[in-house]
Amino acid sequence: MNGPVPDSSGPARRAEVCAVVLAAGAGTRLRPLTERVPKALCPVGNVPLLDRALARLAGLGLTGPELVAVNACYLGDQVTAWVGDRAHLSVEPGEPLGTAGGVGRLRDWIAGRGVLVANADAYLADPAAPPGPDVAALCDGWDGRSVRLLGRPADDPAAPGTFAGHRFAGLSLLPWRLVRDLPATFDELVRAVWRPAEAAGALTVVRYRGTFYDTGTPADYLAANLHAAGPAGLVDPSATVDGPVTRSVVGAGARVHGAVDRSVIWPGATVAAGERLDGVIRAGADLTVPAAR
Repeated sequence: MNGPVPDSSGPARRAEVCAVVLAAGAGTRLRPLTERVPKALCPVGNVPLLDRALARLAGLGLTGPELVAVNACYLGDQVTAWVGDRAHLSVEPGEPLGTAGGVGRLRDWIAGRGVLVANADAYLADPAAPPGPDVAALCDGWDGRSVRLLGRPADDPAAPGTFAGHRFAGLSLLPWRLVRDLPATFDELVRAVWRPAEAAGALTVVRYRGTFYDTGTPADYLAANLHAAGPAGLVDPSATVDGPVTRSVVGAGARVHGAVDRSVIWPGATVAAGERLDGVIRAGADLTVPAAR
């Protein structure tokens, strides 16, 4: 199936591209939040991260189970129920297969196409372009053979883990020639695909001009939420709030009777009268995770 990929040099072209959203990980750095909810379904700005990823792909013209796949493993029943029929589902048995193994398990579905791989936990926001068009440069003019990574300039361009002085920003574009031999066993794309392509001179980093957080730690997860909310904060209309709330995100059905500043209150969570929360994530009535840097 051909997936439309925008080309800034002219009208939209058709290219053999599909997309895979990686949502199988256990999110160990976000525990204990991810003991209840898989990382891909943790809300940022009151929108689950997975929905943000799917919306970005839709902005590129990639929608539906013929063009988009989502893998699941840890708390996979929650992920599959949430995705429903919006994408092809790949449920990994046992432990997660890693970023390369997850793609390898989808080889028969990818079936000769290039694949845009998106980390579900990547928060991206560009005030100059909506989701989809903001990353279109990753696909524009692609030759179908090289590897492309979305990147943000690193504070230390020579730091380990960087690519051409950039930090990986959650999306990569892979040719079929490098996907077809990936086994459905544990491995990571950085080792199996990206570094070998870099060594062969076949890897390009495309700069992302907006804001990026990988949301993998409580501090980055909080920062992404505060960025999504803006200076005025974000309170779901169904929340009950009779305490002071500043610069925070309050989810659907939450009940806030205490004071909240620069924090995230998950859907359905409770802040009791007399409580003062600052720089934390509150889930339920009893879980508070410090998150300030």
